[in-house]
Formats: sequence, C-alpha cells, structure tokens
Amino acid sequence: MDAHEIRLKSRPHGEPGLDVFELAAVKPRAPGEGELLVRNRWMSVDPYMRGRMNDVPSYVPPFKLGEALEGGAVGEVIESNAAGFAVGDLVLSMYGWRTHATAPAKAFQKLPSIPGIAPQAYLGVLGMPGLTAWAGLTIVGELKADDVVFVSGAAGAVGSLAVQIAKLRGATVIGSAGGPKKVEWLRSLGVEAFDYRAESPVDALKRLAPSGISLHFDNVGGDHLEAAMRAARPFARLIECGMIARYNDVGAPFDQRLFMLIIGKRLRIQGFIVFDHQKQMPEFLAEIGPAVARGEIRAEETVVEGLDKAPEAFLGLFRGANLGKMLVKL
Repeated sequence: MDAHEIRLKSRPHGEPGLDVFELAAVKPRAPGEGELLVRNRWMSVDPYMRGRMNDVPSYVPPFKLGEALEGGAVGEVIESNAAGFAVGDLVLSMYGWRTHATAPAKAFQKLPSIPGIAPQAYLGVLGMPGLTAWAGLTIVGELKADDVVFVSGAAGAVGSLAVQIAKLRGATVIGSAGGPKKVEWLRSLGVEAFDYRAESPVDALKRLAPSGISLHFDNVGGDHLEAAMRAARPFARLIECGMIARYNDVGAPFDQRLFMLIIGKRLRIQGFIVFDHQKQMPEFLAEIGPAVARGEIRAEETVVEGLDKAPEAFLGLFRGANLGKMLVKL
C-alpha cells in the first residue's frame, strides 16, 4: 500500500520556505485492538501551524523535527478493529499531513451524513474555523445587533464566516481583504469591504465607519489592529483571534504609544483560543449547520490537489492565496 507523509525537516527563521518540509514514503501499520486504519481524503492547512514550527512553549506543543506534521483531516475508514466503526465510515481527526493514519478509535470522530453538507465542511465552515468565528463573535465579543463590526482578513477561512455570522445577527459589517476579487465577493454578502493593498486600513475605516466601530474581530494584527484601535468607540471590544501579519516576524517592534488608547477609550482587548470553546460545539452546529444547509452561509473553499502540494498550500496562506478555507484534497 502506497502511503506518504509530510515531515518538518527544519525549523524556519522568519517566513518558511519549501525547504523546511520533506515528503516521506511510509508503510501503514495494521490496526491493533481498538484501532482504525484511515485513508485521508481531505486535510486542512491553517495559519496557527506556523507557531507550532517554532520550538517554544505555547498552547499546543511544537511540531517535532523529522516527524509528520499534524492538523485537521477527513478520512475514510479502510480497516476497523474497533466497535462502532465500519469500513467506509467518514471520520474527522488531527492526523493531517499524511495519506494514511493508524490510531486508537477515540482519536477519530465519526461524521454525520447530512444532505447538502460536504464532508470537507467539517474542516471549515462546520469545523474549527467556523467555531472560531462563532465563539469569537458571540461568546468572547458579545456580538449585538447594533454593533459596527470590523473583521480583518475577512475573505479567509475564519474571517469569511465571521462576517456572515455578524450579518445574520443583524450587525453592520466592514471587512478588509487583499485584492479586487475578494472585495467583490465580500460586497456580494452585503459587507462594506475595502482592499488593504489599495487603501490603508486607517483611511478605509475613516471612510466606512465615520462614527467608529464597536467590535473588532482581528485575524491580521499589524496595521489593521492599529486602525481598529484608532477607529474604536469608547468601550469597544477588540477580539484577538490571530495576527497573521506578524507570524513570520523576527523581533517585531512593539509600539506602546498605541496602547495608550486603551486607557482613554476604555477598550477591552481579549485574546482567545478556539480550544477553550469546544463544549459549545453542539450549540454552534445547531445554529450554523441549518444556515449552511439553507444556503444562508456560503462556505467558500480554495482547493489544492495532492499531498505533495500541501506545503505550497500552507505557504499560500501568508500571501493571501485563498478565498475562504484553504484545503488539500488527497
């Protein structure tokens, strides 16, 4: 049986290149008692994986050199030695970056079969990115119908869902994106969008939110966060989901002058990790699942084919190569 995996060959300094990855042939292990052998069909690449390439303490352990990377994957059971799982079942796991995985059945979650819902949706709109957007807005950000919301990176995996959830809740939504195609797509959703490559976020928010913003969902950091702080109304909430503009920085400067705005405007800035909200997954699915099935939420995907192309797909996240969720089809 042909099987392959992508390993971390070396730790990057600054922006990674293809040379930090290596493709290795492996022989899948037959499942032991209580285990499954799964053939992955889809895998996810996500910005948070950049942090795991560094050998530093964080909320998840760093990737190990010379071993397969990890991440979300949807696969098909091809051998089962565990009760409750049959050959052909579709399952969700964290054994991405490989074509095959053998592991205890408890490491896999059987996917429901819902008409109109594709399996890979559980890596995007109904998976970690969707829960991130929903929990960040509704639980951490305490989203209200009269909010003026600014979402940075609004055409990405999380941002594209955050703007749609905020719109469903009745908020006024502003989103940033890189390039006319993404801006046009956001505007088709009823979002006030701007191209950060053509207009600075500071100028754009002055134009689109002359009375200021009350909630910021941050995926970018950098000049977007600065613009949000300057445009924030008193008592605004700034929800820090990610700062992709800074993930590859080496010794990035820290401007304390901006943080003086926290005092005068009485801002609330709160970071969060989606893992803190796993217990809310049923509530999230109960609200967002039917909205997706009804077509009220559009799950955009950028699909790259082949495990060998996974590193390129991952690096593309830092160039804005994706509209919606970046996926690799195996």
